[in-house]
Amino acid sequence: MNEKKVILFIVEGPSDQAALGTIMEEYFNSEDIKFLIVHGDITIKNYITKDNAIIKVNEQIKEKLKELKKKYNYSKTDYIKIIHLIDTDGVYISDDKVMQKEEDSSKSKVLYYEDHIEAENVNGIRKRNAKKAEVLFKLRTTKNIDGIQYCVYYNSCNLEHVLYNELKDFTDDQKLEMSDDFAEKYEGKSDEFIQFISDESVAVEGSYKETWEYIEKDLNSLNRHSNMNLIFQKE
Repeated sequence: MNEKKVILFIVEGPSDQAALGTIMEEYFNSEDIKFLIVHGDITIKNYITKDNAIIKVNEQIKEKLKELKKKYNYSKTDYIKIIHLIDTDGVYISDDKVMQKEEDSSKSKVLYYEDHIEAENVNGIRKRNAKKAEVLFKLRTTKNIDGIQYCVYYNSCNLEHVLYNELKDFTDDQKLEMSDDFAEKYEGKSDEFIQFISDESVAVEGSYKETWEYIEKDLNSLNRHSNMNLIFQKE
């Protein structure tokens, strides 16, 4: 039996772990913090639907747990919590707020603004939003996965928007560079990060359920919001 219990974070990419890993390890210093990187937005993968979302997420969790068992000899009872971090990507806006992108405006196929989305394939993004919203509802109303406590928290419109107040399309290299700078800024200062992520300019007030109900309304899923502050609230 391991002395420390384990918290597993599910994130989209390496930059998420680079930005937040050290902060989480410092704050949860009495637990072991591990990361499952799913390499992209798991909520919109072709193999995911609202009906199989929990099964498919659990499949990835099980693979990670196997890997960690080999490396650290963790057993399933060592895990106390799964924390899933996602980007909202403007998923809850109305269809009329997804507009046709002008051909020469940018190399990016999708452009995000705080009051609309511009896309090369408008219908494709509308379908993506509808599917992602259904999957997220399934995830955010799920309390545990395979017997382990589970919660999903959001950054809107994405992590870069929340952490750096920048709403634009960054390359993976740019994301990693920014994440490293962010991690360095808050190294040894997890209390300052919590103050930052809990500030009214970013944090959505209310309970877990209330913060989700808020982000699902109007243009909120495009605006700069997060409920990650709830991760640090004592239960």
